Amino acid sequence: MNGRTWLGVALIVLGMVALAYQGFTYTIPKKEVDVGPLQVTKQEKHTVPLPPILGALALIGGIAVVITDRRDK
Repeated sequence: MNGRTWLGVALIVLGMVALAYQGFTYTIPKKEVDVGPLQVTKQEKHTVPLPPILGALALIGGIAVVITDRRDK
């Protein structure tokens, strides 16, 4: 397998993951109260949505790269 085939496979996998999860969530600690030795923190969740069209484009692009790479051989 050459570099173009690996790129196509990577795009296919990323497209499937983007379609399956449709985004990702991460948490960050946020300091709420800091009074002397007393500290209160809370976890804030942030969500980054991935549009389904992005996953579909990556999937279709990966399939196209793999097919065109096999035709060139």
